[in-house]
Amino acid sequence: MHTTNYDAIMADLHAGQKRFYALTGGLTAFFLLAIILAWGPVMRPWTQERLGMANLARATYENKIRAEAAAAEAEAATLRAQAIAIVGAVAKEYPEYRAQEFIGAFAGALEGGTIPQTFYVPTRNNVPVLPGITEGN
Repeated sequence: MHTTNYDAIMADLHAGQKRFYALTGGLTAFFLLAIILAWGPVMRPWTQERLGMANLARATYENKIRAEAAAAEAEAATLRAQAIAIVGAVAKEYPEYRAQEFIGAFAGALEGGTIPQTFYVPTRNNVPVLPGITEGN
C-alpha cells in the first residue's frame, strides 16, 4: 500500500509539473507576443524622430555643399574678370599680342585635330600669287 501511495504522489507531482510548465510557457509566449505587438507603436515615434534628424542632417549638408559651390563660382568669376582685365591691358599695350594669341590658338587647334589642315593659296588666272613672286618677273 505504501508503494501505491508513492506512485499516486509521484503521478500527482508530474501532473503538477506539467501544469506549471504549460502555464509558464503559455504566459511567457503571451508576454513575448504582447511585447512584440506593442514594440511598433512604442518605437514608431522614436524611429520617426531619428528619420527626421537624418533628413535634417542631409539637407543641412546639401545646403553647405551648395553654399560652397556658389562661393567657388563667385570666386572663379572674380578671377576670370581679373584675367580678362589683364589680357585687355596687355592687348592695348602690345597690339601684336592679339595676333600672337590667334596664331597660338590656331596652331593648338591644328595639333588637336579640331581644324582640318587645308591651305588656300591665292591665285590670279590659275597661277599662284606668292609674296616672293613679283609682277615684274
